Amino acid sequence: MDVQDVTPATKNPRGKFIGTGQRKMIINVYKDKVQQQLENPEMTQLNYRQMILDISKSTGIGQRTVQTTLSEYKKQGTVSSPNKKKIRPTVIQKVDEFDKNAIRRKIHNFWRASEVPTISKILTAVNEDETLPNLKRTSFQTVLKDLQFEYVKKNRNSALLEREDLITWRRNYLNKIRHYRAQNRPIYYLDETWVNAGETHNRTSVDSMVESSSDAFLKDPTTGQKEPSGKGKRLIALHIGSTDGFVPGGLLCFESKTNSADYHEMNDGTFYEWFVKILPLLKENAIIVMDNASYHSVKKYKIPDKSWRKQAIIDWLESKGVIVTHPIVKNDLMKKVKKIKKQYDKYIIDEYAKDNNKIVLRLPPYHCELNPIELAWSSVKTYVRTHNNSYKLKDVLKLLKKGVDHVTPEMWKNFVEHVKKVEEEFWEIEHVTDSVMDEQPEEGERRVLMIRTCDTSSSDSDSD
Repeated sequence: MDVQDVTPATKNPRGKFIGTGQRKMIINVYKDKVQQQLENPEMTQLNYRQMILDISKSTGIGQRTVQTTLSEYKKQGTVSSPNKKKIRPTVIQKVDEFDKNAIRRKIHNFWRASEVPTISKILTAVNEDETLPNLKRTSFQTVLKDLQFEYVKKNRNSALLEREDLITWRRNYLNKIRHYRAQNRPIYYLDETWVNAGETHNRTSVDSMVESSSDAFLKDPTTGQKEPSGKGKRLIALHIGSTDGFVPGGLLCFESKTNSADYHEMNDGTFYEWFVKILPLLKENAIIVMDNASYHSVKKYKIPDKSWRKQAIIDWLESKGVIVTHPIVKNDLMKKVKKIKKQYDKYIIDEYAKDNNKIVLRLPPYHCELNPIELAWSSVKTYVRTHNNSYKLKDVLKLLKKGVDHVTPEMWKNFVEHVKKVEEEFWEIEHVTDSVMDEQPEEGERRVLMIRTCDTSSSDSDSD
C-alpha cells in the first residue's frame, strides 16, 4: 500500500514522550518514501521540507521531532531514545536549610520544656506547622540523619539527641568565638545569597522582626520564601561584613547561569579569587566566619583513601618520608596514612588566611542562625522587594547595591547581638538535655544510629 494513501495518524499530544519505537517508525517511513521515489521517477519528487511535512501527517508526530530524528539518523546512522527519567530532588534537597534549622529548634524546645522528644512527637509537631513541609516518617528520619540526630534508647523511653561529633564541633565553635571576642579580635562573617529578577513582597521591616522574634532564622524574615523558584533570571551575591557594616568593595555579584533550585553556583576558583582580593580589606588579626560549602573547603593536599590503588598509596606515603616495608596490605597502609593525615588535612582558604595573619572559623553544618550576615542579607532583599517595579535584572542589580548600602553598621551590631543570644541558647541546650536525661531511669542507655540515608560532613577543620 502506498504510504501517501494512508489516512493521517492521530496527532501525538504536544509534549508527550517520543520513544525509540516511534523514532524508528519515522526512519522507516522516510526510507519507504525515498525508495518509492527511486523506483517511480514519474512520481512527484518531494523536497526535504515536503518530506518532513508528509511524514509528520502520516505518523502524527510533530514536524520538529521528525526533523531532529532524521538529522540524528543521517549523522549517526541510528536513533536513540531521549532520557525520559525525570530527575527528582531528594527529600534532603526539598527540605532547605531554614526548615532544617526550624526542625532542630523544635527538638531543642521539647528538651527545654523538660519533655523527651521522640520521632513521633516531633513529626507531629512538624506536620502541624504550616510553615514547614509535610513529611512522612521515613522522609523525616532521612532529614534527622542529615541533621546528625540519633535515636537514643533508655529503658522504655527513647529520645532524639544530636550526634556527639556535631555537639563537639558546635561547642568548639562557640568556645572559640567567645575566646576571640574576649581578645577583641575583629570578626567578619561571609556568605552567599540569591535575588530573583521578580523579587517583590508586601512591605515588612526585617529590623522589627529581629527585635521581636527569636525565630528570625527559621525562614527568610521578609516573606517566608526560602529557595529560588527556579523561574526567571536571578543574581548570585557574595559579601562579607562585621559590626562595622558590610566591607566596602567586598560585594561580588553575577547572573545565575542555571535555573536550578540550588543557588550555590559559586565555584572554588571564583571564590578563591574573591577571597584573595578581600583579605587586604580586612583588619589585621581578623577572624573570618564561614560555612562548609564545597567551594569554601577545597583541600590543599590530596590524601589517600581506600579507593586509591595500593601503589598510589605507597608512593604518597614514601613522598612524605614514611618507610613502607613489603609485602603490605592496603589496610595497614591506611593505618599509616591515618597517623600522619592530620598534618596534611588542610584547606587552601584556611592556609592562605593563616599566611596573612587571619583565621578561618567554620560553622557547624546547618547552623546558619549563627551567622549574622543571614539577617543582613534579609534586610538587603527586603529593600530589593520593596522597590522592585521593573522586574529587570539590571534594575535589580542596582537595587541590590543600594540595599547593601542601606544596611548600616548599627543594624549589623543588632544582628550580631541577636546571634550572641542564639549562641547562648546553643551553649545551654546540652546542659538541659543532660539534666532531662539524668531524670530518666538508670537501668541502661544506648545510642542507636539511624540507617544512613545520606552523606554528611562532620569533621571540624578550623585552622586555629
